[in-house]
Amino acid sequence: MMAVPHAVSPAAGPVNRDELSPLSFLLRAARFHGDRTAAIDGDRTLTYRQLHARSEALARALLAVGVRYGDRVAVLAPNVIELLEAHFGVPRAGAVLCAINTRLAAAEIAYIVGHSRARVLIVHPSLEESAIAAIAEHDPIVWRIGPELEALLADAASLPEPPAAPQREDDPIAVNYTSGTTGRPKGVVYTHRGAYLMALGEALESGLRLDSRYLWTLPMFHCNGWCYPWAVAAVAARSVLLHQVDPGLVWRHLREGITHLCAAPTVLVAVAAHRDAAPLAQALTVETGGAPPSPSLLARMEGLNARVVHVYGLTETYGPSTVCDWSAEQDALDAAERASLRARQGIPFKVAGDVRVVDEEMRDVPADGATLGEVVIRGNSVMAGYLDDPEATAKAFAGGWFHSGDAAVQHPDRTIELRDRFKDVIISGGENISSIEVEQVLCRHPAVLEVAIVGIPDEHWGERPKAFVTLAEGAQAAPDDLIAFAREHLAGFKCPDEVVFGPLPKTATGKVRKNVLREREWEGRERRVN
Repeated sequence: MMAVPHAVSPAAGPVNRDELSPLSFLLRAARFHGDRTAAIDGDRTLTYRQLHARSEALARALLAVGVRYGDRVAVLAPNVIELLEAHFGVPRAGAVLCAINTRLAAAEIAYIVGHSRARVLIVHPSLEESAIAAIAEHDPIVWRIGPELEALLADAASLPEPPAAPQREDDPIAVNYTSGTTGRPKGVVYTHRGAYLMALGEALESGLRLDSRYLWTLPMFHCNGWCYPWAVAAVAARSVLLHQVDPGLVWRHLREGITHLCAAPTVLVAVAAHRDAAPLAQALTVETGGAPPSPSLLARMEGLNARVVHVYGLTETYGPSTVCDWSAEQDALDAAERASLRARQGIPFKVAGDVRVVDEEMRDVPADGATLGEVVIRGNSVMAGYLDDPEATAKAFAGGWFHSGDAAVQHPDRTIELRDRFKDVIISGGENISSIEVEQVLCRHPAVLEVAIVGIPDEHWGERPKAFVTLAEGAQAAPDDLIAFAREHLAGFKCPDEVVFGPLPKTATGKVRKNVLREREWEGRERRVN
C-alpha cells in the first residue's frame, strides 16, 4: 500500500504564511481523501494517492534530466491522465507547464516549442507526427506517453524528493499561447498565486463539491482547462476525461452521474441538438464562455435540467474572470427574461479583482445598457505578462488595466454585456452594428443551429453584414426567409443582405473563427468603413 504523502516543507517564511500554489490542493486531497477516485480515462482509474505519487515521480524524472527551476516543459496531448498529472508534476519540479493546442499545424507547434525554449516535450503517440518539426528544429528531450513514460516514472520513484516549490507564489506555473489569429501567438504567463485563486474561484462559482463529477469536454490545453485541473483537486472531486467531444458519448456520461462540465456555446449547440438530448434526472451545472451564448441556447439548456453558469474571460485572464451571478429572485422571471439576463457576462469572480467598461480616455461609460466601451480588467485574474515580450505587455497594461479588446455595455445593475470584439464590430454608413446582436436574433429562428455574422465589403456603405448559417438537422430555410425574420426584430440597417449555408470554421475549443470568414470576403481589398 502506498504511504500517505506528507506535507512538503514550504520555502522559509513566517509561520503564518504559505506561498499560494494549487500544488497544495493535490497534497491535501492525497493526504485526506487518498482512496477517492481522482480521474477516469477510459479503462484507467487513479485515486488521489496514486495521482499524487505519479505527479511526484514526474517531477523527479524531470529534475533527473537536468530541468532547472523556471524551465519550460511542453506537453502535446489530448485530455489524458498524463496531461492532468503534468499540471502538478511539472510545477512540482519548479518548472513551467506549456500545454500545446493539439489542433495546431506542425509549424505552429514548432514555433511554440522554440519560443518557450521547452527543455522537455512530452507527446502523445497520436500527435507525434505533428511534433516532428519541433523536435527536429529545437531538439528538446522527448518523452512519449505510453511505455516509455511509464518506465521513466517507475525508475524515478526511488530518486530524491524534489525541493520545495514554488519558491515564491508569484513565480510562473504555466505559459499558454494565444490563438495567434492576427500574428504570431503570444505566451501568456500564469503564476502559482493566480492559478490558486482562479481555481478556487471556479470551484466557488460553479459549486464544485467533494461528490462532484467533472466531465472534460473542454480541452485541458486551453487556459489550463480554465484552471479546472486544480479546481477539481481543490475539492477532491472526480475528473472524467474525454479525448475528444462526441455528443453521443457526452450524453452517455451525463446519464451516468456527471454533475459539471465546461464548454463553448457551439459545443453546447451540438450536445443540445443530439438525438439523445432529453431532460436529465440529475441537475447538471454547465459553465459556458468563449463567445456569448444566445438566449435561445440558454433556454434550451435550461429545458434539459442544466444550470448554466455564463462566464467571460480571455487567455490573459486565466480563462473566465467574470460570471453572470444568479439569484433565487431571478428564477421567478419568465423563461425569456431569464435567458436574456443569463446572456450577460455579469460581474467579476469573487476572487478576481475589478472589471470596467471604458471609453478611449479610460472613463467609465454610462451604465445605460447602450453606450459602447472597452472591457478592461485588473486584479488577481490578470496574467503576469507575455513571455519575453515587454512591449506587448506594456501595451496590454496601458493605464494600469488589462485591455481586452472586447466591446461591451454596462447595465444599470453594473453587469456587463459583450456586444463584440472591436475588430468584429461592423461599421456601415457610420453606424455600429453588433454582430452578436444579429446572431442572437437569427438563432431564434427554428431552422437555425448556428450563425456567424461578419462585415463584408460594400462600395456604398463601406461594409455590410453577411450571415453564415448552419441549419438544424432536417431543417430547411431560404436566405430570404432568414433576412425577413431578421427584419421583424431588428432595424433594417442591421439586417444581413446575404445569407449562405454550411458548416462554420472553428477553433479546437469550439469558437467560431470569424477571422477566417472575414478574410475570405476581404481578400485583396483594404478594409474601409463609411
